[in-house]
Amino acid sequence: MHYIILDLEWNQASEKQIDPVSQTQPELHFEIIEIGAVKVDTAGNVLGEFSELIHPVVYPHLFERIRDVVKITEEELLHARSFKEVWEDFIAWCGNDYRFCTWGSMDLTELQRNVDFYDLENPFPLPLLYYDIQKLYSLAFEDGKTRRALDYAVHSLVLPEENAFHRALADAYYTWMVMDALNMDSLQTMVSIDYHRPPRERKEEIYLKFGTYSKFVSRVFPTKEDAMLDKNVNSTVCYQCGHAAKKKIRWFSNAGRYYFSLSYCPSHGWLKGKIRMKKAEDGSGVFAVKILKLVDEASALKIYQKKQEIQTKRKLKQHSESL
Repeated sequence: MHYIILDLEWNQASEKQIDPVSQTQPELHFEIIEIGAVKVDTAGNVLGEFSELIHPVVYPHLFERIRDVVKITEEELLHARSFKEVWEDFIAWCGNDYRFCTWGSMDLTELQRNVDFYDLENPFPLPLLYYDIQKLYSLAFEDGKTRRALDYAVHSLVLPEENAFHRALADAYYTWMVMDALNMDSLQTMVSIDYHRPPRERKEEIYLKFGTYSKFVSRVFPTKEDAMLDKNVNSTVCYQCGHAAKKKIRWFSNAGRYYFSLSYCPSHGWLKGKIRMKKAEDGSGVFAVKILKLVDEASALKIYQKKQEIQTKRKLKQHSESL
């Protein structure tokens, strides 16, 4: 296996292209104008690079802020090849056995949206697992939650800066340099899941176990209520021993998008559950992303308090509406 460190630059609708009444814009919100990538083997050897501009058709004129940042001219894009041509060459260049590495989660999503827009074949595996180097940088050097810009990470690690930021190939190399500074052996299991194409059948549902938590991604359901009735979604199984943990606080919601629960495993203690409902991009329904994590008593108490707060707010709202 080898790594493909990917970075994209894209153009978007200007204010003039957005309908002032409906606030709508063309179907493709971000049109890719440059693909840059570096191919690296597991020993850290650079095997090759890919870099090419793309001729835009949805947004032929560069949005002013984009032009100022990326330093690409419309004349350069005018003579570039089409997305289809560049995409086919890029996929061939990637090879057969690889894993993407990106700074953040947007690049793979926007790449696949462009593929869908041009009605091209998506050859990526399901599930599409990748390394989010932005997240791994935070886990290694910060609190695991903060998300920094690429140039911040490069500056903080005192890495050599030979090229300007915000060009695809340069940023791909900078992402690789940050990745190279990480202890990837200890982070091998910390993969991220791309949600552009969620599971459609039960057999495609995703279950991953990490060091301190587990993650489950369900198939698509018509509604969130349907999802919460599914046993795979609402179960609370301890990821340490594989036994069902007894629910002490059943799943409850704060606003219909997030659900929380508290269970107890006799062998490993309190198990906090959190479900986030995400909409499928094609509008066919929703899917659940469930995280189960063993926590201490203080964290377990916070779940109890959260439920009490929600119940109190609901009672106050019902009382005010009845007046």
